[in-house]
Amino acid sequence: MPRIDAFLQIMSQVGASDLHIGDGSEPLVRINGLLEKTRHKVLTAEEVRLLLYELLTDRQIERFEQTGEIDIAYTLEGFARFRVNMFKKHPGLAAAFRLIPQEIPTLDRLGFPDVLKELLSKRSGLILVTGPTNSGKTTTLAAMVDHLNEHMNYHIITLEDPLEFIHPNKNCLIHQRQIGEHSLSFANALRAALREDPNVILVGEMRDNETISLALTAAEVGLLVLGTLHTKSAAQTISRVIDAFPVDQQPQIRLALSEILVGICSQQLLRRAEGSGRIAALEIMVRNHAIANLIRENKTHQITNSIVMGRKEGMQLMDDHLKHLVAQKLVTAEEAARFSENPQAILAQGRAVGGSQQVAA
Repeated sequence: MPRIDAFLQIMSQVGASDLHIGDGSEPLVRINGLLEKTRHKVLTAEEVRLLLYELLTDRQIERFEQTGEIDIAYTLEGFARFRVNMFKKHPGLAAAFRLIPQEIPTLDRLGFPDVLKELLSKRSGLILVTGPTNSGKTTTLAAMVDHLNEHMNYHIITLEDPLEFIHPNKNCLIHQRQIGEHSLSFANALRAALREDPNVILVGEMRDNETISLALTAAEVGLLVLGTLHTKSAAQTISRVIDAFPVDQQPQIRLALSEILVGICSQQLLRRAEGSGRIAALEIMVRNHAIANLIRENKTHQITNSIVMGRKEGMQLMDDHLKHLVAQKLVTAEEAARFSENPQAILAQGRAVGGSQQVAA
């Protein structure tokens, strides 16, 4: 049994989302978004090397020593699966382990609104899930794939680095490909996927111009494409996609995006008020006629106003959802303000909620 298993079992038992190990420090775990030290002794360079190299093949060790970092997935039977990033640092080696639950959560269990299911009912187009690192994008995408797996009869191809949630075939045929192991790059795998008779393609990371271009092409030819970007709002996401291309190509990209974009879900993970876990705050944009026009006319700065006007279609701004979470006492105003474009308004919401409680008392 690999030595790291003892650490991972403890991590799973205490409800940690991440484990960090590195020579020169004791292991640390992240619980409800906060790093906490363990009671383990400080690890030496040799101990860390043994912990990590036990998980790698000879080929992976060679690649790690050449490049200085590597992504892998590791399964601890009976507990969970983990996404692992190992990297060289000063001094020595370190690694971050992210726990991937064995059970794939549903959109309902995650508390997501029904509008996301409506987006997934589209036969073609581009759906983007965005947010910073550690905002739960992978979990959301897994729940989306699971929803399709339950309700559709599709061929779904996922392109991931590494494979995280493992999807059994239910009503869909699902083929999962790991970049670096099953294909050299997202672009190569996406290009090949167009010839593999899919209905849905999940692109784990739209990292570069070529991958974004191929994703747009896949949506244009009639496939449903799910992808991610590290952006924090719908308007910023649209700008990021367009700005990935040379200036002379941008009018064409705006036109294509205005026609194939289905919707955008931007998310953040906040600590719950009672301290037990985290909850997602969401900004949701659904492409309608008004938003399509704004994209074509290069007026993305006005999309925020269109989201406000589109509440009946299921749209919502991040700050509006943050206020809702504060009003429902699911998160504190101080926590919500950390993720807001207008923190003073969120804090004012918190004072209003507190005031009404005092009056009721």
